Parts: sequence; C-alpha cells; structure tokens
Amino acid sequence: MKPVVADDFTTFETAVRKVILSLGPGDLISYGEVAAEAGYPGAARAVGRVLRDSDGGLPWWRVVTSNGRLVPGNEAEHSRRLQLEDVIVDGNRVRK
Repeated sequence: MKPVVADDFTTFETAVRKVILSLGPGDLISYGEVAAEAGYPGAARAVGRVLRDSDGGLPWWRVVTSNGRLVPGNEAEHSRRLQLEDVIVDGNRVRK
C-alpha cells in the first residue's frame, strides 16, 4: 500500500482532514458540520467518503449524523470508541 502524503489530497480533502484532526477526545461533530467548517456547506456525504477512504487514519468515531446516529454496520466499534472517550451512547445514537 502506498503511503498517503498531503500532496495526494484535494483542497476539499485537506480542509475536511484539518477539521476532523482538530477534534479532541470526547468531541462530536456531524458530517454536515465538518463540511460547513471546512468551507463546503452541503457536502456531508463527501465528508463520509473522506472518512471511508482514510483507512482509519482519521478519528472517524468523532463524526456522527446530524441526529447522533452511529455508523450503520459499525455501531459496536463506533460505540466502543466513543465510550472510551466518555461519550454517552444510547442504543445506536449519542447523547450530545
């Protein structure tokens, strides 16, 4: 696997990565909020693609849907990681 370097990222990816990497333990943000803070309001789905393509290189567990839902199909791991950061998870959603 080829190592990922900053030159390989688009302007959008760089902006999204900067927002996500600024989050600390226990911080939560929605996909839409990431997009808006990165300067691309309305690009929530594209934020999801950046996270998916990061191969775990970003703290993806700190990003949830606008209603607090965890990643479908990966709820158990998402919940586990959030709970390690003292985030309250109720079912498949977080409590903000």
